[in-house]
Amino acid sequence: MPRDPGSGGAGPGFPVFRFDGRRLAAADHHPVSEFPVHLTVNGTALATLIASPHDLEYLVAGFLRMQGMVGRADDIVMLGVCPESGGASVRIRGEVPEQLRPILTSGCGGGVGFHLPEAGEAGGREEPREPVGEHRFSPGAIFAMMDSLGRQAERYKSHGGIHSAAAGDGERILLAAEDIGRHNTIDRIAGEALLKGIDLSGKILVSSGRISSEMAAKGAALRISVIASRTSPTDLAIRIAGEAGITLLGYVRGGRFTVYTHPWRIALPSESEGPLEGVTGVILAGGPSTRMGKNKALLPWRGGRLIEEVYGRMSRIFREVIVVTNSPDLYPFLPCRMVPDLYPGMGSLAGVHSGLKHAGTPWIFAVACDMPFLEERLVRRLLSLREGADVVIPVGPLGPEPLHAAYGDGALRAVEELLASGEQRVLSIHERVRARKVSCEEVGSLDPEGRSFRNINTPEDYSRLLGEETGSGPDALELGGDRGRPDR
Repeated sequence: MPRDPGSGGAGPGFPVFRFDGRRLAAADHHPVSEFPVHLTVNGTALATLIASPHDLEYLVAGFLRMQGMVGRADDIVMLGVCPESGGASVRIRGEVPEQLRPILTSGCGGGVGFHLPEAGEAGGREEPREPVGEHRFSPGAIFAMMDSLGRQAERYKSHGGIHSAAAGDGERILLAAEDIGRHNTIDRIAGEALLKGIDLSGKILVSSGRISSEMAAKGAALRISVIASRTSPTDLAIRIAGEAGITLLGYVRGGRFTVYTHPWRIALPSESEGPLEGVTGVILAGGPSTRMGKNKALLPWRGGRLIEEVYGRMSRIFREVIVVTNSPDLYPFLPCRMVPDLYPGMGSLAGVHSGLKHAGTPWIFAVACDMPFLEERLVRRLLSLREGADVVIPVGPLGPEPLHAAYGDGALRAVEELLASGEQRVLSIHERVRARKVSCEEVGSLDPEGRSFRNINTPEDYSRLLGEETGSGPDALELGGDRGRPDR
């Protein structure tokens, strides 16, 4: 009997494709295994347990104990599990209750039973339908849906320990639900869609939890086109999604994801909006992080590091992203060029200068390494206004935002003159070049929540950020202080 609690064995993994912000690359992946155990007790088909494929005799005995059918080891006369067929045959001294209905359970949600639709069955009462549609979705649509799910998870922020899911069309969320059981979130969405007359065919379903076989089957019943999660699906979920024509995505975070089935439904950036030509993305990561007390670029964030989130968002917009840093050995996980300051110790202005000097394009778009909420629509809008200007800078609620701005090579001479004079303030450049400011009102129309300019300078900023994301930890509550300016 398999005893490995996680993997599906040492053999070849599932063929997958990994999206790195620009392209899909072939790879292998070993997902967590689900094993259906068909339990028969005293000749009566009692339940199908979906479980990990290890120590199944313990699972069966424990299930019977929790159901009140056995109380001691000698109440079990015989117990056998076939690792090939998944059959579990048990004979107990007592009787099997007459009113028991066969159930399917993974133990999720406190042992609540659930029904797994068979192939071609849509929830048991709806007529069978054709396979899901052929609409394609850009990576940006997938990331936007997952980000929206995180913002809508209000109960998780308040209490923690709760799952969330949402269905949408790639532009907006249509329905969202939260529950202690991740399977229940799908049922809630299905029920609301039914009662409100909302057709979920061809839509995207995003979940905060692992995608199990039952969740994949429910997605198939709803004729969902794409199912996405921040973590990995199980092996049975992959098989079900493949047979149902669903594109299944895992590890959706940090501007990357893994495609397990039907990768054709993902419209790569070159096929959708496409990377901006003539502009290089520049991440400024050379600051001392004095107020944080540690390198804020490396702070944990959504399963990765803060700078990984920034890089992921930038790589969806620009063909090349470079990082300005004097410590390139700190970022071996970023697949991009690292360039040094040419004026060490001169702050953010030196970072902008290095970006302009090292970029192979006439324009750069510079951001700080601690700004994880970049809004692609706003970035593209700012760069669409660069004609006739040397700098394009947005104005936020606290004034101009020089570390979320576009700089052209026409500003290079002025930058070098300022650095030579000892000036370090980025805003000082705008008095010497053709600077186009984009009003706070226009910025707000593209980023209504104003998250693009949010940066993380202090431990309090970071605690507040984590608190908003997870709702956990005492430091996440009632922390004051204003946003301040970036250390870079």
